[in-house]
Amino acid sequence: MAKLERMTVVFPEPMAADIRAAVARGDYASTSEAVRDAVRLWKDRQQLREQDLDAIRGAWAEGKASGLAGPYDMRAIIRQARAGAEKAAKRARD
Repeated sequence: MAKLERMTVVFPEPMAADIRAAVARGDYASTSEAVRDAVRLWKDRQQLREQDLDAIRGAWAEGKASGLAGPYDMRAIIRQARAGAEKAAKRARD
């Protein structure tokens, strides 16, 4: 088991009540266990956020590296989108 370090954490009353209620329901053996679980969830969320940011940064870099798209015809883009939507609707009906 990892070395444990004692820390003092102060919670607003509603949060403290939620933690105590979770222990009373048997969700956790102690308030410390509940807080450790919260920290683990926070770490997991931070990792997922970092992965999302890495994916966005990669897509951004890929887009920049692809060069300029050149002029575009918005009416043609809309026609293509509508045609694609109509094909998809037809496939869904068939």
